[in-house]
Amino acid sequence: MANAFDATNAPEGEPGSIVVGDFLQWKRSDLVSDYPTDLYTASYVAKVTGGSGEITIEMTGHTSHYLATVSSTTSSAFIKGDYHYQLEIKRNSDNERVVVDRGYLSVIPDLDDASADPRSHAEIMLSKIETVLSGKADADVSSYSIAGRSLTKMTFQELIDARNFYKSEVVKENQKLDIAQGRKGAATIQVRF
Repeated sequence: MANAFDATNAPEGEPGSIVVGDFLQWKRSDLVSDYPTDLYTASYVAKVTGGSGEITIEMTGHTSHYLATVSSTTSSAFIKGDYHYQLEIKRNSDNERVVVDRGYLSVIPDLDDASADPRSHAEIMLSKIETVLSGKADADVSSYSIAGRSLTKMTFQELIDARNFYKSEVVKENQKLDIAQGRKGAATIQVRF
């Protein structure tokens, strides 16, 4: 494993996720042929889905690449959630801008934080729905809603449908995680010859 603090080891391309409070860096070498670093500036703007969180990251120009660096202090202020980002290039001579790339990333909680809930939205909703179905709902459950309807006001069939939906979302998330970490998931088909 390479030293993540050393800029020469910065991976190519954006991360898929950022842990709140982590130092991270990455580079984009593919931009410098069209946008030389002495004539252009690169930066990221990201907005959290369905919320008010925003992230701005200025890249530094090097001869062979643009480098994004996020300090631990900066990322500790990031709001947990799924973000849409765009990579912008500005021409230094007149500040004209063009968006050259778009994508997605997740900001995930730091497990060192005692109040951090590492579960995804789907896992949280599945848990809340199951507590309502089991008759053991706590006061917190009444603050959750689906399509504007409180969980505690939904019919039994609506709760079953919602549980099935969120259960399938959790399965999909776990399959993606298995693939990303090189594990064999439930969807892996093994063949012996």
